Amino acid sequence: MAEIVQILILGLALGGVIALMGSGLSLVFGVMRIVNLAHPSLIIGGAYITYWGFKSLGIDPIVMLPVAAAIMAAIGVLLYRLVFQREAKSAKYSEMTVLLTFALAMMVEGLLGGLFTNTQRVTSPDYATAAFFIGDVFIPKGQLYAGIVSLTIIAGLSLFLKYSRLGYAIRATTQNREAAELLGVNVQFISVLAFAIGLALAGAAGSLVSFVFSFFPAKHWEWIAMLMSVVVLGGMGSILGTVVGALILSVVAAFVGTWIGATWSTLTFFLALFIILLVRPQGLFGEKPEMA
Repeated sequence: MAEIVQILILGLALGGVIALMGSGLSLVFGVMRIVNLAHPSLIIGGAYITYWGFKSLGIDPIVMLPVAAAIMAAIGVLLYRLVFQREAKSAKYSEMTVLLTFALAMMVEGLLGGLFTNTQRVTSPDYATAAFFIGDVFIPKGQLYAGIVSLTIIAGLSLFLKYSRLGYAIRATTQNREAAELLGVNVQFISVLAFAIGLALAGAAGSLVSFVFSFFPAKHWEWIAMLMSVVVLGGMGSILGTVVGALILSVVAAFVGTWIGATWSTLTFFLALFIILLVRPQGLFGEKPEMA
């Protein structure tokens, strides 16, 4: 019984971090139909910003989180203006963004590799290797703090989307871009804002990733399938779905890794992506696409 509780705790703690990693990807797709394959590489960019602050200035990774988020948000505004805005009204926009973001991911990887080399990095605050003990069960402080911070950020994002005027505009644009524009929503501004928020979430996730996982520039190729699995399972564009999908898959992967083998835990995400696309492509919280 203690083993099951232990695995469940570890799975849920990591699930919170993975939910934050996927929430920016889901938001950007929901608002602008951008399939951002570069999102994991931008998370690693946030991790390197945090790593620099920790190693050079001794700043705690959680304290560096808003700094990394702000820097990535500014990069998001620049990227959207230069790369994604021009063809935003194209009928083939989503398909085009797959190629654009794939190229962007390779460029980010090359840039980070040139600056930091492909050496494994990790920030190491005191809590990263400490734990709380409750009987036979231990709770790693690093994973616990990262999970709590992640879910707090996602809760704040949900409240912003539900109760603020800008949140109304973002949700309206997500539901029907053309109708929102007819009702007076500045869709161009909302698109820039949503992309900036998406990358801010990537930067925040990168700060937490920096002490939960080791990372290097090419690590994003290992994460893209994992994040796509989470987002597709929850329903593309659904923040709640992303959280639920992340928690479910993380817990399942934790049990698989413990009882079958660590090598197989990653396969959980690939298999989930394959099955959900066959059985329910709209995901748990997505809307079923209308037949032409």
